[in-house]
Amino acid sequence: MPRPKSDEKRAAILEAATRIIVMQGLSAPTMVIAKEAGVANGSLFTYFATKTDLFNQLYLEIKMEMAAGAMNFPVNAEVREQFFHLWRKWMNWAISNPDKRRALAQLSVSDEITPDTRASGHEMMAPVADLLERARAHGSMQKVSKGFLVALMNSVAEATMDFMTQDPANAKKHSKEGFDALWRMLS
Repeated sequence: MPRPKSDEKRAAILEAATRIIVMQGLSAPTMVIAKEAGVANGSLFTYFATKTDLFNQLYLEIKMEMAAGAMNFPVNAEVREQFFHLWRKWMNWAISNPDKRRALAQLSVSDEITPDTRASGHEMMAPVADLLERARAHGSMQKVSKGFLVALMNSVAEATMDFMTQDPANAKKHSKEGFDALWRMLS
């Protein structure tokens, strides 16, 4: 009879994969990830059938964690206030989780992430997409494709996060300036 899976071991493998991706990239061997997690290489495959499965699960876990903090915006507030709340939570998550941010950036452009996993990630972010649509409804970006608009928003967010990381003493200022730039673009 196989041993029951441990939530702690699964979490340790995901955390180790995050660190290893940041240090060595997506080509790092699973043996290195397993060693970093403190488990046998074979044990890693008890939790994740393949390296691709591990990467897809990690992608979804990080997306879910990022979304969970950002999605809790005040539903009765004006759209701008809701968007600012989401922005601030997103920036704080990124600054508090630099390894996860870097790992997600690599996973996001990887061919290892399946279309189904990407679709699940997009579903998690549906409330953000809805808020983005409401924010741009009457602005100059209302006819721009959603994909292009999301890419622009992500670019502004990444630049803001970089400045917040490089200049932590002025992180709040950079966050506000990044939001103001994004809001001017949207409205």
